Parts: sequence; C-alpha cells; structure tokens
Amino acid sequence: MTDLSMMLEAGGALAGVGGLGYAKVRAPRVYWSLVGLPVTWGRFTLSYRSTMDVCGLTVQPSRLRAFIARNVARREVLPVPPKVRRVRGTSTGLRVTLRLPAGLEPADLMAASERLRHAWGVHSVTVAETKPGFVELRMTGYDVLRRVRMPHRISLEGLAVPVALREDGTVFVRDYRKVPMALTLGANTSGKSVFQRNLIKGLAKLPVALVGIDCKRGVEQSAYAPRLSALATTPDDAASLLDVLVAEMEDRFDLLSLHGVSDVWELSERSRPVPVVVLVDEVAELFLISSRKDEERRERIVTALIRLAQMARAVGIHLEICGQRFGSELGKGATMLRAQLTGRVVHRVNDKQTAEMGLADVAPDAVVAASLIPAERPGTAVAADSSGGWAKIRTPHTSRDEVVAVCRQFAHLVPDLPVLDPYRPYVPAEAPESGPSLVKPRPVTE
Repeated sequence: MTDLSMMLEAGGALAGVGGLGYAKVRAPRVYWSLVGLPVTWGRFTLSYRSTMDVCGLTVQPSRLRAFIARNVARREVLPVPPKVRRVRGTSTGLRVTLRLPAGLEPADLMAASERLRHAWGVHSVTVAETKPGFVELRMTGYDVLRRVRMPHRISLEGLAVPVALREDGTVFVRDYRKVPMALTLGANTSGKSVFQRNLIKGLAKLPVALVGIDCKRGVEQSAYAPRLSALATTPDDAASLLDVLVAEMEDRFDLLSLHGVSDVWELSERSRPVPVVVLVDEVAELFLISSRKDEERRERIVTALIRLAQMARAVGIHLEICGQRFGSELGKGATMLRAQLTGRVVHRVNDKQTAEMGLADVAPDAVVAASLIPAERPGTAVAADSSGGWAKIRTPHTSRDEVVAVCRQFAHLVPDLPVLDPYRPYVPAEAPESGPSLVKPRPVTE
C-alpha cells in the first residue's frame, strides 16, 4: 500500500511538472503567474542591492547620512542604490518604481538594462521616467511578442487607436493629438500593410474622415471604401485631392481666426470641424516620375504634402504616410517632408540605410534594433518619436476581411464633407449569399 501511494505521488508530481512545462510553452501568462513571478520577485528582493552595486548604479551617500552611519549606527558607510518605492506584479512581468538618488539619471539605468535583465533572469528590462526623480523598471518575464494578445479592455479618449503591443507588455497607441503626423517604413511582407489595417480598423470606429491615397490602383484601400470619405488611386487624382485638402486647411484657419483661437480643439464641439486622417499607402508612387511632363504634377503633390505636414495639425488634418524607403533619392522635397513627420515606425527593412532614414534623426539608438528584425516575425517594428524614446512593438495579425467588415459596420460614421464628395469611392452593394437552388432538376428520360 505504501509503494502504491508513493507511485501515485510520483505520478502526480510528474504530471504537475509536465503541466507546468506545457503551460510555459502554450500558456506563458499562466506559467508566469504561478512560477515565474514568485521566483523573479524573490530573486529581485534578495539580490537588489548587490546587483545595483555591481552594475554601477550606486552613489556615495550624503555627508549627513554618512555621518549617521559612521558615528550613530557604528557601521561601514556603503554606496546608496536607488530606493525601491513600489513593487507590483503583472500578468506579463514585474513593475518596480525607484527613487533616484542625487547623481543618477534615467539614462544610467537604461544603459545597464541588459545587465539587469541577465541578473534577474527576465526576458527584457525597460526603463520609463514617470516623473522627475522617479523611474519605473518594467520587467517582462517572457517574450510577449511571440504570440501577440491585445488586452480586451483599453480605455482611450480622443483620436487614440490601439495598434500594437510593446515589448514590455503595454499597448502601443497611435494618438493623433500627441503625434499628428507619422511615417511607417518596411520591406515587402514585413507587416506594414497589417499595421495600416489595424489603424483603419481603429479609426473606422471614431468620428473622423478617412482619406485614402493608394496609387497602386487602389488594390490595398479600395476594399475599405464604405468607410472612406475620399480615395485617390492615380497620381493625377492624388494631386487634385491634395489641392482640395490644402484649400480645406486654409478654410479651417479662417474659422480659427474668426473665433480667436489657435487650435481646432479649442473650438466648441458644435463649431469644430471633423478631424481628417490622410492615409498614403506608398509614398514613392507620388514622388517618382516617368517623363518630364510629370514634373509639374510631382511639384504640386510634394508642395501640398509639405504644407499639410507643417501646418495642418492645428486644424485637425493628420498624415499617415507609408513606404518601403523614404530618402533623398526620391527627389526634391522628400527630406523636408520626412522631417515634419514626428512619429516613426520602422518594420523589417532590406538595408541599414532604410532604417537610418526612418530613425537616425529621432532615435539613433533604435537603428540597430530595426536592422535586426527577423523575417520570420512579420509585424515586428521599432516605434519612435521626436522625444528620443523608442520601443519594439508587434502588430497582431488582422485579416483584410475583418477590417472590411468593420468598415461596413461603421459606414454610417462617414462625415458630411461636401468638398470631398467628388472623390468619394464607389461602394458596391453587398451580393446576397448563395443558397440552395429551388429549381427541381428535370427527370432523366431514356
């Protein structure tokens, strides 16, 4: 009987170990909550001071503190690490709030993040400054970008759209009021189109006017016609549409001047014009020309894009430009336009120079990370802005049919903008689903 109970206990232990091993691969959130979080929390608590000392993240104490330690406490004066204010576990990692002593800055912890990652045995450590003198260490227990799962509940306001998941487990949000103009780069099959699908899926649910410019004859954006206020599928149509948007921008500036304000969001909700988001699928098609007669059209397009990028934010017109490359080889005005695009998202690229085009002028440290994105991880990108901060993100896979369904569901949100009516795309009626035939077959006769 004793042997039988021992065998049962051994079998139960093996089953438990096997279950944990399965959870580690197939359900990493469950494994992290049961095993990873307690182990990491204990390792962090026991080794915090020594780890900070070894990583060079300690400073000499103040004279008063050293005097008290030497003469009152009768102990050796030791270097002081950042003070731990709060430790909080999450479903993906550990959050630690630190109070920085005089002599340390957030950049010191950022430089040591790789050493801290190995010391505490976590997948990644990122540093975020919460307020002056305080930083938050965001430890991720496992690779959250391997299988992207967006949170079910995300509370957002204004023109904010959840697009992807960051490496630290937080949501990457495209907020057009904070980052009004953006550039997205990426090679073929890098996930650039899926990124744009997620943008359109989120924007379709908001009270905004969506303007598409897809000079590949509309093969990407024509499916979203039910929710688009305008669509240009050729360079000639794009030039005409951009001229209309510039005229609309000038009319809106007249409106701001009439009300004595400098921003469209300072107007009352009743008099505020609807925001407009312009989605350019492949910017190179607007710059490249095949003959000398196309130069005038190109100049119109480039001038209009630069004017919109420089001034349209104040009147609620935003640019979302995508492309494979965006450098000076596109011609005059390309570099000037790129400088006005604050937000940058760079997917896998074919060469380092393309990564530098998108990131070198805003976040030089992110160029290497963008150059190392593997081909077997489509949707992975590096997101940065003019603040110098950057993060690795990955967009969840969203099918084209899913976005088309959302556009049809929210087609009633297309705002009334008469100036865009000539460019409103044709929306075909939904074909009825084919059912069983009601016609009886003719009898077979000899």
